[in-house]
Amino acid sequence: MPELTARVVRGAFPKGTLAVRIREVLGPLFEDEAFTAAFPARGRPAVSPGALALVSVMQYLEGLTDRQAADHL
Repeated sequence: MPELTARVVRGAFPKGTLAVRIREVLGPLFEDEAFTAAFPARGRPAVSPGALALVSVMQYLEGLTDRQAADHL
């Protein structure tokens, strides 16, 4: 995550959020390099594979449908 983005999030949510806490704790497990084999090397770039995996964790924890989780991305 870019430093500017992190500062804005910390400024907007000084107490943090569930998503921020999960990212802080599990973030290293969701680096893109760990998921690149699951995505084709050719074609148009898509959303970060690590971000998609993290969305799946959030979706499970919050009991969201696929659409609700995608809208939060």
